[in-house]
Amino acid sequence: MFKALSPLLRGRKPKPRQALREVRVHDRVLPLVIAEHGRSTRLTLRIEPGGRGLKVTVPPGVPASEIDRFIERQQGWLMTRLARYPAGSSIVDGGQISLRGVDHVIRATGKVRGRTASVVENGRAFLDVGGEPEHLSRRIRDFLKKEARQDLTDAVARHAGTLKKRPGRITIKDTRSRWGSCTSDGNLAFSWRIVMAPPHVIDYLAAHEVAHLAEMNHGPQFWSTCRALCAETDAARAWLKRHGTLLHAVDFGA
Repeated sequence: MFKALSPLLRGRKPKPRQALREVRVHDRVLPLVIAEHGRSTRLTLRIEPGGRGLKVTVPPGVPASEIDRFIERQQGWLMTRLARYPAGSSIVDGGQISLRGVDHVIRATGKVRGRTASVVENGRAFLDVGGEPEHLSRRIRDFLKKEARQDLTDAVARHAGTLKKRPGRITIKDTRSRWGSCTSDGNLAFSWRIVMAPPHVIDYLAAHEVAHLAEMNHGPQFWSTCRALCAETDAARAWLKRHGTLLHAVDFGA
């Protein structure tokens, strides 16, 4: 049983406190982060990107029994929302993975030193993966990171050239809260999972962050710049809104 979080010490600046447990929602067992926040006045529940976990934010000192009852009352809502995410969307031989919007059948070649490569045979796309079976997910993840870096680096260079701007460092991460970011000194960061999306979505993400090199806001001039760089900005944004969480749902393991 989860123990209630201890109250914040008097006289100190309030700091969020967190605890981790698991919760069952129908036939799924999900990690649950319970975050105590000094400014919270009620319990709130959020599904993490990809449906990979849950987070409850609570006021200080809320007992575990109240948190349990709150989660129980949300079971119907959780089942409905989690139905959007395919259960067990992990990487297995014979399964599928998307690369630049094209579904590829994962095919473990069994070659110890074999490389990971996208191939097309008789109109079907395959992702051939060498190495030991236990390294399948890691090798695919590493391949996607490499492909994402190449696609995004090329797109950033093209769009930055159009604006006559010089970007800083490009970082590839597995971020959950945002697909990309741009710092005040021009460093760009992207989620490598975007390489699973169609090419126009990848291009839009690069254009979005490059546009921040000229406009560090999301005002009208920013969106005008973004659309000038990527004509399919609106279509790409709609695609991410509808399908983006499914990219986060793919489980590549630790």
